[in-house]
Amino acid sequence: MSDILDSYNEKMEKTISVLKEDLNTVRAGRANAAILDKVMVDYYGTQTPLKNVSNISVPDPRSLLITPFDPSSIKDIEKAINEANLGLNPSNDGKAVRLVVPQLTEERRKELTKTTKKMGEDAKVAVRNIRRDVNEAAKKAEKKGEMTEDDLKGTLDDVQKATDKHVKAIDELIAKKDKEILEV
Repeated sequence: MSDILDSYNEKMEKTISVLKEDLNTVRAGRANAAILDKVMVDYYGTQTPLKNVSNISVPDPRSLLITPFDPSSIKDIEKAINEANLGLNPSNDGKAVRLVVPQLTEERRKELTKTTKKMGEDAKVAVRNIRRDVNEAAKKAEKKGEMTEDDLKGTLDDVQKATDKHVKAIDELIAKKDKEILEV
């Protein structure tokens, strides 16, 4: 049964790492290259991640500089950024695309914190679904006689402790991101 617990623990960890990636794409008022991670560029007819066709740098806290490996793809990069609805307006100088990250309004900050809370809630639901699955597997194993009633109780306690630990980690991640967003 410990193998099953390890695999479910691994799934819970994966849920948290996905949440971290999603939170990185939320703009917090300062330039962060991770907000461009999900931008896909039409590069010679193929949808390609922006980071695979260009170099992305942060020259100062308020701007991003995207230098394409192939200068002829600048128009495609600008189009992809506009289509990604990031709230950023790209400008190019013929060699690179510059994105100026505007200061967030108080209203926008509150919207973003609602978004992060929803992301956190979705992650918690995923963790709880994993808990439900392992509890069902343990109860089936007990019915089949593969484990004793005491083993079942111990397993259910271990699963609950792992769930609580992961939910707490999710809450901490969300609180940290909200603090970053609300920081002026």
